[in-house]
Amino acid sequence: MINPIRLPAEWEPQRAVQLTFPHQGTDWSDMMEAVLPCFVEIAMNISRFQRVLIVCTDEAATRALFPSVENLVFATCPSNDTWARDHGAITVLENGKPKLLDFVFNGWGLKFPADKDNLITRRLHSKGIFGKTPIQHGGMVLEGGGIESNGKGCLMTTTSCMLSPNRNPHMSQQQTEDKLRQLFGVSQILWLQHGYLAGDDTDSHIDTLARFCDEATIAYASCQDIHDEHYAELKLMEAELQSFRQANGQPFRLVPLPMPDACLADDGHRLPATYANFLVINGAVLVPVYGVAQDEEALAVFNHLFPNREIIGINCRSLIEQHGSLHCVTMQFIEPIPI
Repeated sequence: MINPIRLPAEWEPQRAVQLTFPHQGTDWSDMMEAVLPCFVEIAMNISRFQRVLIVCTDEAATRALFPSVENLVFATCPSNDTWARDHGAITVLENGKPKLLDFVFNGWGLKFPADKDNLITRRLHSKGIFGKTPIQHGGMVLEGGGIESNGKGCLMTTTSCMLSPNRNPHMSQQQTEDKLRQLFGVSQILWLQHGYLAGDDTDSHIDTLARFCDEATIAYASCQDIHDEHYAELKLMEAELQSFRQANGQPFRLVPLPMPDACLADDGHRLPATYANFLVINGAVLVPVYGVAQDEEALAVFNHLFPNREIIGINCRSLIEQHGSLHCVTMQFIEPIPI
């Protein structure tokens, strides 16, 4: 029996991408001049290919950042922060028609205030932003950055995030699997027990570590420097990825991504720079770069991975100051949601 629910892959046709813009009430308040140009650059590049839904607290001021740019839709809404990947709705297809799943967002396991962010999707829906697309509460704490779909019934995640005691402490791993299968229609769940990035606040979101590029290909953060603090954990993660099998029993094609040189905050702690935090959109792939020596190599890898899409590097050095990157600040909505 064919499951009526399907979680699309990111490379499937999209209608729009959501960005939730920074404002003085967010943790970006002391570096707005540095980070706003990054958000604008992301939005302008996406707008070349599809619509951009910009959630903001001051529409007039935010519009002023985009003179003569088309394909932008603005919506005013209170927000705590800017990580749309984690507070945004997740689109599934039910009998071929889109439905929005609105999960609980609790600030990555109660680490940060999230009361306003947790209401953004419902408020956007009540404003008619998504037309008549139905919305359903997910019934659990879950962030979009914590799951990866190949669009063919396979979901990849990490135990450290999905089984975090501050997210769904009442649910066992089996209960979590059952819920994911029910909500997303997946038949296969791949659990990574290893892999982390220094400076990460998310308990190892999968979108910082390993990503599907097509149904059989996984690009992943790798580390070849035995003196790097990530070396041991990422080698263990690599071995796990090598052990994974597709539904047909074949191994996945694995493509390593370089480890960027260490990017440090002013106080000396390491920031979670990763090339795995890329975004696939219609006709292009936006790749975070950090002004380090490995940027060129990473872009070359993506040209090989996505030969039929334009590869666009976006300097996300400012974004990682708050411990996230390009994919983390975006959430795609598939066709035909009428944004």
